[in-house]
Amino acid sequence: MAQGRGRPGDGSPTGGPSFDKSYANRTLVLLALIPGLIIYVDMMLTPALPTISAEYGVSIAQTSLLISLYTVFGVAIMPIVGKLGDIYGKKRVMLYTLSAYLVVATTTSLAPTFGLIAASRFFQGIGLGAIPLCFSLAREQFPRNMVPRAQGLISAIQIAGAAAGLLVGAVVTSDDHWQGNYYLALPIILLLTVLTALVVRESTNLKPGVHLDYVGAGWLGVSLTSIVLGLSEGATWGWTSAPVLALVLGGFSAILPLAGYERRLAEPVLDLRLLRRRNILVSNVMILVSGVSTFMVFQAFTYLAQLPPPSGFGLDIVQTGLLLLPVVIVGLPVAYAVGVVIPAWGVKPFLYVGSAIAVIGFLLLSTSTNPTEVAVYLAAYAVGSSCITVSIQNLLVLSLEKGEMGLGTALNSSFRYIGQSLGAPLSGAILSTIVSTSVVAGRVLTLPTRDAFQYCFYAAAALFVVVGLTAILAREVMGKNGSTEVPGTRSS
Repeated sequence: MAQGRGRPGDGSPTGGPSFDKSYANRTLVLLALIPGLIIYVDMMLTPALPTISAEYGVSIAQTSLLISLYTVFGVAIMPIVGKLGDIYGKKRVMLYTLSAYLVVATTTSLAPTFGLIAASRFFQGIGLGAIPLCFSLAREQFPRNMVPRAQGLISAIQIAGAAAGLLVGAVVTSDDHWQGNYYLALPIILLLTVLTALVVRESTNLKPGVHLDYVGAGWLGVSLTSIVLGLSEGATWGWTSAPVLALVLGGFSAILPLAGYERRLAEPVLDLRLLRRRNILVSNVMILVSGVSTFMVFQAFTYLAQLPPPSGFGLDIVQTGLLLLPVVIVGLPVAYAVGVVIPAWGVKPFLYVGSAIAVIGFLLLSTSTNPTEVAVYLAAYAVGSSCITVSIQNLLVLSLEKGEMGLGTALNSSFRYIGQSLGAPLSGAILSTIVSTSVVAGRVLTLPTRDAFQYCFYAAAALFVVVGLTAILAREVMGKNGSTEVPGTRSS
């Protein structure tokens, strides 16, 4: 590729004289590290929940809110942050987002009471809003044939961040206080914020004179908060309990009049016109279903690893985290490699192959009899999941206009997290229903049976079959049969 000094991505699809390859490479690494760190911080507190429960004298159910609250606010804020990025500039909005994230993460580490920790952790979810902005900037500022590699690297680092958060979080919590996790992460958040200010160029696709629909933004935020909180806490509060029904049904009911209100606006924050486009609708359905499937398995995996025999393998939290290392070792290079070859082969072959491999991995996981087999079969799943994740992201961003990239990727991320919020409680419902009574170390315990774990893995495999079938409906955007330009634009 030729190297110049103009704005990246403004040249030809193959990178013309205005394409700055050196800038693109620096920026790509930065845009990949930011989502990876945010996902890492999201996951690192999970192993510390028992420690926090004991330290502050609260129940496990209460400490589990620290995980769900993070996701609840993140899902609610992502479409708003994405829309703000489309209007005022994605770099500018990302700097505000990362700065707020740094402040509330610091507050979480210093909070003296559980209530303040929970409140701070809730607002810490704002960090999730930076993730779709990273995907959007990578699409806007790089030439079309470099976009799949960029999306592949960002997705790969996210996979690594999730697994590393569980593993490092377990190690730090076992050797230090749980706040040690934040003391490690805070300087990196600060560094990435400063580097974003110094390195990343602002998006050229701004909308001067347009203002955020604050009524719609608040309305959507409250609706999504209600839905995700209800889904996240259904297993704890009871799926038929009044609070859960009120939250979930109320949240969905509020979306309907919001959709009618937003249709009258030129720049809606809930743009249902996006969902009427085939590839965008297909991308959102696939990410939702794969999110449900993946978190069903991760929830079941955690219990399978740590519950005592005959239900589980009786591992400690560090040993459990080590079982996820193959996911990182395999998933990271596969995700990047898929991004490299997508321009020649297209996204749909990897959606089909990835779905098939993920199904095989989960079916094998249902037969596992020891931790080594679990690690190997999770690695097989990681291959399939990496293919799917990178392909969905490319299908989405290559089907969006640059001026709507922030909102489009943010809505897709919201669908992902709604699926994840639903997956864990579904798995918990199966594990709490199919149980048996066993005597363990002289105590009578009611534990999930091995059949319960198998049913979780079967259900997750079936959901990935749905992902593969849904991919048939997509229009190819890369490869020999792919379109060569983004809808509504002349050049990419």
